[in-house]
Amino acid sequence: MDVLMLFGDANSVVIFTKTSCCMSQSIKTLLRRFLVNPTIHEIDRLPNGKQIEKVLTFVGGSNQIMSLNIQ
Repeated sequence: MDVLMLFGDANSVVIFTKTSCCMSQSIKTLLRRFLVNPTIHEIDRLPNGKQIEKVLTFVGGSNQIMSLNIQ
């Protein structure tokens, strides 16, 4: 869980996704239409992406990768 906290910043909307996820593209477009500028982390491009994927799977309770976190 601590690995996700490393990616936290002042932005209250954070998206964890993979570059190939078509759903994340839709979510990004929708949020931007509402003038929300989310922080986006494409985990397949990160050196510790596999570790983040495992944590997201554990936290989310499924094997879906895209995770939208709003604080």
